[in-house]
Amino acid sequence: MSSALKNKLREIICEVAEIDEVPDETPFQDLGIDSMMAIEIVADVERTYQLSIAEDELESITDLNSVHALVEEKLAAAA
Repeated sequence: MSSALKNKLREIICEVAEIDEVPDETPFQDLGIDSMMAIEIVADVERTYQLSIAEDELESITDLNSVHALVEEKLAAAA
């Protein structure tokens, strides 16, 4: 599931940011993703996976790998 999860997250980020590719470790800021886009990405992820990301967790979301790790952790905890 991990690879499928990362691919879906990449798809969400690309769609929101209107970019073609999201490298795993490139900071969102370097991709032109601003705070409003980040909020939209989080909302889409929450809707897609029916989970809640707390406000204090938002600071840890800086690149695709960090989003993936957080969502994977939350999905495992919910299982």
